[in-house]
Amino acid sequence: MSAQKKQHDALYPVSKSPALKPHITAKQYETLYKQSIKDPTTFWSKQARIIDWIKPFTIVKNTSFKEEDFHIRWFSDGMLNVCANCVDRHLPQRKDKTAYIFEGNEPGDVRHISYQDLYEHVCRFANVLKQHKVQKGGVVTLYMPMIPEAIYAMLACARIGAIHSVVFGGFSASALAGRLDDCESKVVITADGAQRGAKTIPLKDTVDLALTQTEKKTVETVITVKHTGATCPMKEGRDYWLHEEVRHVNTECPYEEMNAEDPLFILYTSGSTGKPKGVLHTSGGYLVYAALTHKYVFDYHEEDIYWCTADVGWITGHSYVVYGPLANGATSLIFEGVPTYPDAARYWDVVDQHKVSIFYTAPTAIRSLMSKGDAFATKTKHPTLRVLGSVGEPLNPEAWQWYYNLIGQKKCPVVDTWWQTETGGILLTPLPGAMDLKPGSVSKPFFGIQPELLNEKGQAIKRTGMGSLVMKDSWPGQMRGVYNDPERFFKTYFSKFKGYYSSEDGARRDKDGYYWITGRMDDIINISGHRVGTAEVEAAINTHSQVAESAVVGIPHSIKGEGLFAFVILKSGEDVLYVFKDEVLQTIGKNIGSFAKPEYIVIVPGLPKTRSGKIMRRLLRKIAAGQVAEIGDVSTLADPRIVDKISEIVVRTFKENT
Repeated sequence: MSAQKKQHDALYPVSKSPALKPHITAKQYETLYKQSIKDPTTFWSKQARIIDWIKPFTIVKNTSFKEEDFHIRWFSDGMLNVCANCVDRHLPQRKDKTAYIFEGNEPGDVRHISYQDLYEHVCRFANVLKQHKVQKGGVVTLYMPMIPEAIYAMLACARIGAIHSVVFGGFSASALAGRLDDCESKVVITADGAQRGAKTIPLKDTVDLALTQTEKKTVETVITVKHTGATCPMKEGRDYWLHEEVRHVNTECPYEEMNAEDPLFILYTSGSTGKPKGVLHTSGGYLVYAALTHKYVFDYHEEDIYWCTADVGWITGHSYVVYGPLANGATSLIFEGVPTYPDAARYWDVVDQHKVSIFYTAPTAIRSLMSKGDAFATKTKHPTLRVLGSVGEPLNPEAWQWYYNLIGQKKCPVVDTWWQTETGGILLTPLPGAMDLKPGSVSKPFFGIQPELLNEKGQAIKRTGMGSLVMKDSWPGQMRGVYNDPERFFKTYFSKFKGYYSSEDGARRDKDGYYWITGRMDDIINISGHRVGTAEVEAAINTHSQVAESAVVGIPHSIKGEGLFAFVILKSGEDVLYVFKDEVLQTIGKNIGSFAKPEYIVIVPGLPKTRSGKIMRRLLRKIAAGQVAEIGDVSTLADPRIVDKISEIVVRTFKENT
């Protein structure tokens, strides 16, 4: 057996580190997991006490995945307020405790925000929103840097019953405009700019441009945070500075009583049809699930300093920067910058400076820092770390080993987690102190989660095997719908395999019942944890005047996990390759964002299509990955010779770029 094979099959026994104080032992996990499946009402009724209820629920679970009676409701007669659970209820015991440590883009730019400070900031922000006629059920769009004001804005919305829609600050004006139109937002919250390493990103300018591109013209108010000091035009009657608005409001704002099934937020995620989906999460079940997973998955305790590096523009930022940690009264670190600025030791310097004990980041960051060499990671020993986490895409065994050995000093369990925007919280994960660890595996299901692997016929795969990863029953954090499109919700997630939630990810299960994520089963590509629909990228490429048609597929990438490979047919046969590529990359950056730019753009004479006109993307994936010998039968293609032609062009392209 090769050394590499041994490394991938390695098993790390349950950590005995004295720094761990596990809430759940191996025996307790087995007992509680069985109860959560066999008697979910009793299990979740008890676990829901992790938060406070204004009116206690009497109905726990009311769900059905059947088309004729499809519904998902949890704690449906309970009343609560999410913001009050995250802020107000901690004031008697924790008002002076730090809720957030803000580490700015530049080293030394540090702020500590107590729970009392958080309460006052949120109440002021909520009162500003109310002055601008934001009401319960209204949608507020956030386009923000990773700064405390982004969190204040989210909580302010939750306090008054408004629905927030956070759009990642890396999205283009066109992408922002589409999301504004879809949710018909009347208010946008942004900042003059964002700082990302040596770059300053003009967010307010992007908002201004987006508002010229919206079709519905619903936005009436833009509230801007003065952050970088950049000059930006302000339109009278529409644009307001936050620091001026908060002068006229007080620090008290009563919170709305919300039903457990009232909407909390919308978060847009890529769809295989090209149009992003507004994933809708509600209040009660989501908060219970975010708080519970945060507590158990990260072995969280009162004295911990917890750092999730995610941006609030993504679901990880929602669940494990804002709602989960705050519901548990945690001290969290938030970071505006990038892991390689001013050098590749930045993460580890921050860990040591603030005595971080729990660290949760993305495989892309781990692989990127790993590629910089060990010297940056070994400058210090990170003595306060006790739990490491990974999220966003599969963590390959080599990166797992580096993370465990160098960053965790062989004493910190690595919780490699799998979940989605749609799931609201972690579904598959090890539990520190309760499970053996296997590098590259996301281990076992969290409480209440019933994964199945199905073959192409929709039949369950028993014991070991590989197939489509689905869930056979609901859990409290599950999304409740696609905003303004209930039919799309069922069609997207429940129609492929009747009676199941389809994740559209593939997985395998080993002899010990451990799960290993194998990648997307559809045409959504995971780039550095950013889900990008190939249809979106193709649509952007096809806007170029010289493009007749394009097809985009995913390819393995050593840093990003996955990258994009674009095959393009031009309207003319002219050799416009170099100018054309730059223009296409600019178009993609403008319409989607720079993270969606392909690694390769190859001009081809045609695409492999069936006689009915369907593009055979599986063949393009093989060609892009250099696996031409594995393509197999092409007799169903309208022109079987096109495969060889494309393959020759790709081989030539690789040679020219090496």
